[in-house]
Amino acid sequence: MLLEDELLQAVASPLELVQDIGTHLVKSGGKRLRPALYLLAAHSGPVFERPKVMPLAAAVELIHMASLVHDDVIDHADTRRGTITANAKWGNQISVLSGDYIFARAFSLLAANEYGGRITGRLAELVCDLSSGEIMQNRGIYQASRDVEEYYDRIAKKTADFLEICCEIGAIISQMEENSIQGLAAYGHAIGMAFQITDDLLDITSDEKKIGKPAGNDIRQGIVTLPVIRALETSPDSAELEHIVTTRAMTDEQVARALTIVRASDGVAFAQARADAFLENARESLPAELPEHIARAYLEAAEFIGHRDF
Repeated sequence: MLLEDELLQAVASPLELVQDIGTHLVKSGGKRLRPALYLLAAHSGPVFERPKVMPLAAAVELIHMASLVHDDVIDHADTRRGTITANAKWGNQISVLSGDYIFARAFSLLAANEYGGRITGRLAELVCDLSSGEIMQNRGIYQASRDVEEYYDRIAKKTADFLEICCEIGAIISQMEENSIQGLAAYGHAIGMAFQITDDLLDITSDEKKIGKPAGNDIRQGIVTLPVIRALETSPDSAELEHIVTTRAMTDEQVARALTIVRASDGVAFAQARADAFLENARESLPAELPEHIARAYLEAAEFIGHRDF
């Protein structure tokens, strides 16, 4: 696959350890949703120049990859996508430095291909938003927040802004009209919101075999997501749930009990309805002038996000 080759080339290093870590991260896989949306947008306009398009696809995925390496260090995660994390394999210090290296490699691709100020500026904003979102999340851990708007702001910075920018820069590089660029950006933001809400739902409803990490992992880390926020508002066991989610030394039994409380509430249905509403917003944002086969691909992407179980 062209993208995988681009990624492996991008993380190549004369230092064996750096090469090993980069190769491990690339081969750990992932949905590649961000470069997929970027490439779809890049195919949507009148101009598609593969030599210009592909390095930017790799840069987008490298930024995502680097952010996950840093997230895993912060979260003390041992596995991601069912594969051992870099911090579990090589330690926190090397992992942080490896994440920094991958960020730098992403922006070296931007510089080498002279993508221009608008694209480079948006990706720089993205890295700032990713960091801000992580700071917001860590500032609020082990607090029984019921603030839905704060939750939306946090997941926008951590996920939705990223998908928005992927669609936007793909539309820019394919030389679409400005109104179409903004339409695809709005689409990306809306499916990004739905994607993260669905991710948070899977942490409540799925299992480790499907999602590659233990169910209830967010609760264990003190991260209050939309279904939990709703359960804190409506469950008859909200006081017990609040006690659990504010407990730093949480036991396995407490995590299991919190999951039971949230699942028994209307939290899951409430969050699913919000994800569905964002997906509908995404569909309505698609520019009318998209070719039929391209529009169908965007709609299929929305369907995947709305019904995925991993």
